[in-house]
Amino acid sequence: MAAGVTLAGGSGAAYARIMGVGAYRPRRVVPNSELVEAIDSSDEWIQQRSGIKERRWAADDETVEMMSVEAAREALAAAGIDARQVDCVVVATVSHMLNLPSAATAIAHRLGTEQAAAFDVAAACAGFCHGVALASDMVRGGSARHVLVIGVERLSDMTDPTDRGTAFIFADGAGAVVVGPSETPAIGPVVWGSDGEQYDLIRQKADWRDVVASDSPSFPFMAMQGAAVFRWASFAMAKTAQQAVDRAGIRVEDLDVFVPHQANMRITDAMARAMKLPEHVRIARDIAEQGNTSAASIPMALARMVADGEARSGDLALLVAFGAGLSYAAQVVVVP
Repeated sequence: MAAGVTLAGGSGAAYARIMGVGAYRPRRVVPNSELVEAIDSSDEWIQQRSGIKERRWAADDETVEMMSVEAAREALAAAGIDARQVDCVVVATVSHMLNLPSAATAIAHRLGTEQAAAFDVAAACAGFCHGVALASDMVRGGSARHVLVIGVERLSDMTDPTDRGTAFIFADGAGAVVVGPSETPAIGPVVWGSDGEQYDLIRQKADWRDVVASDSPSFPFMAMQGAAVFRWASFAMAKTAQQAVDRAGIRVEDLDVFVPHQANMRITDAMARAMKLPEHVRIARDIAEQGNTSAASIPMALARMVADGEARSGDLALLVAFGAGLSYAAQVVVVP
């Protein structure tokens, strides 16, 4: 570097906030009764194990791109900005069936952004919270003023309908938020990480190279060691959630809303007990009607709470996500 030459620093906002939230739910509602015969189960057993009564599965026209665009448009409208003001699009997904290009680039184009930066995040169920953390840092660092963060999945494509451990769990949908500048702190520090020692607890059953080389190739559906995941998430994530509260400089008693990844109602209840959440804290339970939509579950659950009046503008919400990897992330945010 030439003597006396100094690079210019960033000129971002003092803080970042979620400006608007949106969601898209597929048209088709699939009750437990449609699944029980293939897995030799019952509606009662499914509800007891997971809290799920029904889920949404996408039709052929409800692609990852289409659902993302619809959720994003709702979030942009709520934020009061135009797509041309979006500087970056971050899409959290594991069910976009092309390794390249990213889904985000096509979504950014369909929305009508001005050639916004766009990339995908493959952190499974924790992907949306990863995206919010990245967006907050971009806005504060000056590399973007408005960032669109989308969580989207078509997990029905990746689920074996005869697998008793997963067939009733996973579902489809999209949720989105717009992250932009704020004059006051509105997205707390992220607490995130991964436990790669247990990466195979939730995984694709086979490597694509093995599938292609097989004499009778079949789609490599997802597999999950449910009991082990339940034990890990129920207790380890309560500690992560508490760390996020502590790093935000607040107390559990200050929270208004708890929006965990919608993985299992029993896990949600276990985390709430472990954290000793006060009774006034409203808890997202979108999984009962939506199923587990992985990266889409938190923004979809938040959007429903906002629409139903359970989450009000200015409320403090704790987001906690965990999933394959095992990846996890948590942060406290102010509801837009």
